[in-house]
Amino acid sequence: MTADEFIPWAMNQPRRYELASGEVVAMSPERTGHARSKALVWRSLSDALRERALPCEAFSDGMSVRVDARTVYEPDALVRCGEPVDDAAVELNDPIIVVEVVSPSSRSLDVGAKLDDYFRLPSVRHYLIVKTKNRTVIHHERKSDGRIETGIVRSGTLVMDPPGIAVEVEGFFAG
Repeated sequence: MTADEFIPWAMNQPRRYELASGEVVAMSPERTGHARSKALVWRSLSDALRERALPCEAFSDGMSVRVDARTVYEPDALVRCGEPVDDAAVELNDPIIVVEVVSPSSRSLDVGAKLDDYFRLPSVRHYLIVKTKNRTVIHHERKSDGRIETGIVRSGTLVMDPPGIAVEVEGFFAG
């Protein structure tokens, strides 16, 4: 299936799906901890953007990110900067920050293909993999020279520049 075929098809399905290299992948029902972490990540990002009055917006899951003609993902949270998008948009193809909260069914895709795929988008500067089980954030950052650096953060402040925000990692996790 192509991305052009997938997006209208997926919008009419009762469950959520992603498209990985032309293959339709059903997304598993979420556990409570996963849903909580997604909400907390979105809130942390949104609050940080608002504090700095940046022309950016944080989105929770539900927005599609088209990587290429055969790959469409639905990250758990993302940040995009620039002019606001139309309320009817279902795709955001220029995120600066992309976040995946790891679940048992998505672990290998989140740390493998998605890591490679998200960084194929020129706009992506930060890819966060949030591991709720051990309260860890793996931060992959594209530097200005194109290198990808990885850090593992378990506490304290995570700085993401651009867009120029700082979030407390503990805020990503409940309790």
